[in-house]
Amino acid sequence: MPDPTVPKESNPPDLDARARAVLKLLIEHYIRDGQPVASRTLARELGNNLSPATIRNVMADLEDLGLIQSPHTSAGRIPSVLGYRFFVDSLLESPPIGSDVVETLKTGLEQRPVTMGQWSARTELLSSITHLAAVMTLPWRDQLSWHRIEFIPLSEHRILMVLVTDEQEVQNRLIETDIAYSRSFLEQAANFLNDQFQGRTLDEIRQQLVRDLQKTQAGLSEWMQTAMSMAESIVQQTLAPGQEMIVSGESNLLDFDELRDLSRLRELLDTLTHQRDLLRLLDISVRANRIQIYIGSESGYNSLDACSVIVSPYRAGGRTLGMLGVIGPTRIPYDKIIPIVQVSADLIGASLQSTH
Repeated sequence: MPDPTVPKESNPPDLDARARAVLKLLIEHYIRDGQPVASRTLARELGNNLSPATIRNVMADLEDLGLIQSPHTSAGRIPSVLGYRFFVDSLLESPPIGSDVVETLKTGLEQRPVTMGQWSARTELLSSITHLAAVMTLPWRDQLSWHRIEFIPLSEHRILMVLVTDEQEVQNRLIETDIAYSRSFLEQAANFLNDQFQGRTLDEIRQQLVRDLQKTQAGLSEWMQTAMSMAESIVQQTLAPGQEMIVSGESNLLDFDELRDLSRLRELLDTLTHQRDLLRLLDISVRANRIQIYIGSESGYNSLDACSVIVSPYRAGGRTLGMLGVIGPTRIPYDKIIPIVQVSADLIGASLQSTH
């Protein structure tokens, strides 16, 4: 199994101003056109500052450093993963996001999402604006907060437990009991638990339940112990599924020639469908607590070798609740996409702020 890590800032090559200008222009051309870039193309744009012969020498030096490479069928050059990394870390200039894009993001992301459909709409918006595939993990379940619990008697020995989180996610659990609990007892138990746990995260509640259920010999009343045991069972059920992910805009990837190879595309779509590798990558990314950019092989997964993944945590109440980002070819327009991902994460975090 591959072992992706958060990209570390390696020691970049020491390039002079001339080499930096050539590399920057070459990568910008390739990102825009998707075609190998020849020295004469760069010479036309650089004008009298550099002769074609000088540019060829600079390109040879950049190739020796592993920053650009030559496709087998072309005289032009394309960026390598190392070249893209240098470009992103040292040469990238991101202009302000257009006001129309900002307004579109605000309109779509400022309202607090409640239903799964509203969460999906957020990835669809990010995908439509970037023209890439978009991914988002839903708020981590152990960071969801308890809103209320209800116990509904279905028969003498069957009870439906209903737990509602602050995200209006509803968890149901049917239990069978040896004792026929009265409706008034169940209401008392629900009121007790809601007083104890409302507004607290499920992770905090799980830890307290473990401690409190050990107090049977230390004076915890029998009815409290029963209520706590019921709560523990539904909290454990709620936490069991783990992180959920939404993926949108996979069809956008078909617009890029470099991703149309059938075997490569099949492997990429399999990664997006089964999500395990992506979830692991995002779980590692959250450790950095800031936007992360994985270029090609940096992800550690063969299926993403031709792709770049740009992801950012979204936060509320001082806690990271999930991750969102985009996936596209390595020639993503980084100057435009990075700010969009960051602003989207900030807006989603702000929309959740009042509940965390």
